[in-house]
Amino acid sequence: MATAPAATPHAEAATHFDVLIVGAGISGIGAAWHLQQQCPGTSYAILEMKDTFGGTWETHKYPGVRSDSDLYTFGYRFKPWHDAPIASAQAILDYMGEVIAEGGIDRHIRYGHRITRCAFSRAINRWTVTATRLADGAEQTFTCQFLWMCQGYYDHEKPHVPDWPGRERFTGEFVHAQLWHDGIDYKGKRVLVIGSGATAATVVPAICADAAHVTLLQRSPTYFFCAPNRNELADRLREVGIDEPTIHRVVRAQILHDQKMMVARAEQEPEAVFEELKELVRAYTGQPDFAFEPHFTPRYRPWQQRLAFCPEGDIFRAAVAGQLSVVTDTIDTFTEKGVRTSDGTEIEADLIIAATGFNLSVMGGIPFEVDGQAVNWAETVTYRGMMFTGVPNMLWIMGYFRASWTLRVDLLGDFTCRLLNHMKTRGAQRVEVAPPGGTAGMALHDWVEPETFNPGYMTRALAAMPRRGDDPKWRHSQDYWAEREELPKIDLDGEEFAYA
Repeated sequence: MATAPAATPHAEAATHFDVLIVGAGISGIGAAWHLQQQCPGTSYAILEMKDTFGGTWETHKYPGVRSDSDLYTFGYRFKPWHDAPIASAQAILDYMGEVIAEGGIDRHIRYGHRITRCAFSRAINRWTVTATRLADGAEQTFTCQFLWMCQGYYDHEKPHVPDWPGRERFTGEFVHAQLWHDGIDYKGKRVLVIGSGATAATVVPAICADAAHVTLLQRSPTYFFCAPNRNELADRLREVGIDEPTIHRVVRAQILHDQKMMVARAEQEPEAVFEELKELVRAYTGQPDFAFEPHFTPRYRPWQQRLAFCPEGDIFRAAVAGQLSVVTDTIDTFTEKGVRTSDGTEIEADLIIAATGFNLSVMGGIPFEVDGQAVNWAETVTYRGMMFTGVPNMLWIMGYFRASWTLRVDLLGDFTCRLLNHMKTRGAQRVEVAPPGGTAGMALHDWVEPETFNPGYMTRALAAMPRRGDDPKWRHSQDYWAEREELPKIDLDGEEFAYA
């Protein structure tokens, strides 16, 4: 007997808001707080695919998961941080939960909504956002005047896994760090970790004490900054009774000053900076003759990719203690017992953890349309890494790579609210950005300069990213210290803005 087809969940009537925020991660929650504070009376909702808030910090479950930026700057400007500078994922989620509760943001979040389409019509100056409610598969329709994209920049469901030969032959357990789950047991096992970035730097020391042995296999080394996980200035200010908001402001300012100096020195005197980083390793390992060649000497200069924080030199101390071996090579093939590298080295393992990064996802992979025409982001030009030619009434939060992501959440929160208030004052229903005279005469380039910042996830996806121009207005600056002065001074009636 034939089975009747399942009924298709019906689409409900559209629900309208002034602003729709996409994503309840660190960016979306910050955006909501700024919107409430600076644009009172503005109706909004947050659409979140997951069943809870947190974004990155909810996705990642691997051992030791923690921030790779200090929380005095990764935390919000408006919410003091009281704990260790480098925080666990749970501590960050607790912090975000406090922001949500204190601001009453929870009643605006609609969890379990996967957006399937965003379409803007200039005829009515509205976005129509279609989403699937995951609990029952019902199609939901929302409309808004302004769309605030805070969904992050990588695919939370499909990490980057290279197409390694022979992976199906491996008889042990294989997992990508992004897909870690509670059923994975590494205790007493030989573990191979493939990768060399911040994730590998976190996982390796977290499992070394319980694993039989850990091997780190990397294509190329990364830079590590070894330091204690505490802030002496914050500790001293607390000791003398300074209030927490003041501590947060002062410590944040000191860290930002130090980071600015470090970034400048990394460009101007990279060899000297590397020598200082090596000296910290020697101090924490107690080995003046610690061997950096070949496994701890990167092929690029400091800060051309992220500088991984290494609390108390933990990964180096694990190596000195014999808990960790490092191999620098590429993979020839997986075998039944592990992998064979290009130079013929056989690495046997019971568990292989891929810490090979993520896949960059432009606008969450959501199909966009403007006036019925599909948006190809690679054919747009970015305005300061936040707005895009041909796409009205939308802003994307893309944070910093050399400074804490959330610093830009605060800056763009200020800018977006100022823009929304300006539109209200003008009686405008639409705003677009375009270079004077259009983009035809503008020299266009990739989103970022490879010589400035070139991690794998970015270089793999450059062809899908929006374009940048030569003028600083038409590029994504990685300079927080410049943008904190420039963004508040943007003339919203400047020639790059068109209102209707």
